Amino acid sequence: MTGSKPDNNTAINNQAGNFKNPLRVWWIPQFPMDEPFYVAVNTVEEGRLIMDTLAKYDIFQFENRIKPDYSNAGGLEEFEDGEWHEWQNEEGDTIDDLLRAEAGV
Repeated sequence: MTGSKPDNNTAINNQAGNFKNPLRVWWIPQFPMDEPFYVAVNTVEEGRLIMDTLAKYDIFQFENRIKPDYSNAGGLEEFEDGEWHEWQNEEGDTIDDLLRAEAGV
């Protein structure tokens, strides 16, 4: 079968109109990478759960010697005014701020 690989960014951008409050998680499992991995989510809590799961999976791979090291990053974005922006709550906190507060850091 010939053809190009589906563009993850395009797929997520096309899905933005399908949500009342469109959100997506972005994840980079290993630096340096050109393109993040995206997952569409419906709520901030769902985004937090996806990010936590991806982080735990990276740790699992490291601990089981699937990859020798890792340097990951992720975040939560919101589709607003035709563009993706880092999500913030009413107080201006990002998902990272909330996760740090949850962990007591």
